[in-house]
Amino acid sequence: MKAYRWMKPVLTALLALGMTAGSFGFASVKATNLSEVDQAAVAAKQQEISAAQQEQENIKNSISDLESMVADLQEKKSDLSSYIQSVDSSISELTDKISAYSSLISEKENEIAEREAELEEALAQEQEQYASMCIRIQYMYEMETTSYLETILAAGNFSDMLNRAEYAEQLATYDYEMLQTYILQRQYVELVKEQLEEEQATLEAAKEALAQEEASLETLRAQKAQDLAAYQSDINSTESTITELEADLEYQTSLIEQLEAEIEKITSTASYDGGTFCWPCPNYITISSDYGYRSDPFTGVTKFHNGVDMAANEGSSILAAYGGTVVAAAYNWSMGNYVMIDHGDNLYTIYMHASKLYVSAGDAVSKGDLIAAVGTTGSSTGNHLHFSVRLNGSYVNPWDYLS
Repeated sequence: MKAYRWMKPVLTALLALGMTAGSFGFASVKATNLSEVDQAAVAAKQQEISAAQQEQENIKNSISDLESMVADLQEKKSDLSSYIQSVDSSISELTDKISAYSSLISEKENEIAEREAELEEALAQEQEQYASMCIRIQYMYEMETTSYLETILAAGNFSDMLNRAEYAEQLATYDYEMLQTYILQRQYVELVKEQLEEEQATLEAAKEALAQEEASLETLRAQKAQDLAAYQSDINSTESTITELEADLEYQTSLIEQLEAEIEKITSTASYDGGTFCWPCPNYITISSDYGYRSDPFTGVTKFHNGVDMAANEGSSILAAYGGTVVAAAYNWSMGNYVMIDHGDNLYTIYMHASKLYVSAGDAVSKGDLIAAVGTTGSSTGNHLHFSVRLNGSYVNPWDYLS
């Protein structure tokens, strides 16, 4: 050890600075270069997991209370118009939720696919880091006979000793950071797995909610059809049958006449050029009720039907039969969601009972434009489009204009 006597005062100074041989081990080395991105990714992943759990809770809390809906509707049965308006409002609410849940399910399926890819990549990176750690540990095992301190004390002079000390410090820091990075990666992998499980749980919750809302929707629709049928059947045996049946038509007609009167007050240069209308319901299944006098399916009473009913699946397209200006796009208990278009020269078309409206009053439309979707809102017991044509203040046969 005589050869190293000159190092004693130097080592004493190093000890005073806290730079002992132990300083070069894992225990006291501070991670000065740990990836902030990795640490941020772990924190972000934990927040995403919490958000997924909250989303599941929100889904459970947002499922419609069918019993409460039905109870509210029962109270309104004495007033037909109020009842129809309320049940249509509830059906619309359920339809919107079903659409939202369907979108959420599609979104979650995409997120799960992304999360699975992310997990695969994270596992590959973990395996790569693990392999590097194994190589480093094997090297350290093979070099175990030479300690950091012996390496430093083997220096030939003071300058060489400082160089060796700096190198040893870098190796120790490298080993520590490698270990910490691996630990972070392992933590990240576990969090990705947990998030994947939460996303799958959210997906299942959304599917369950969708099924419940669809079942509630079918229940309300069946209840509406049953109640309307019962209402019409009840009035069949009374002397006021015809009055009751025509009241609905009179209500519709008065509203449309008001709209026509408002249009007459406005100076317009629009003119109908005599062209042929396109089919307003291209995906119709059948003509469920034609224009003209018919026997009412519930009462057997013969009455005038002022349009053509085209049965079609809910959500099927309703098109503008001809170009013009939308003068009304609204809801009332009798016509449900309806659209009225001015084609010029006192010629109008009306589209009733829609589930959705895609235009607003004042919009200019062209022949064949999408304006609404088939439904059964208002005084209706099944999905269909009621299509009417009015000329100079009176209903006319739609077949005279259809191609």
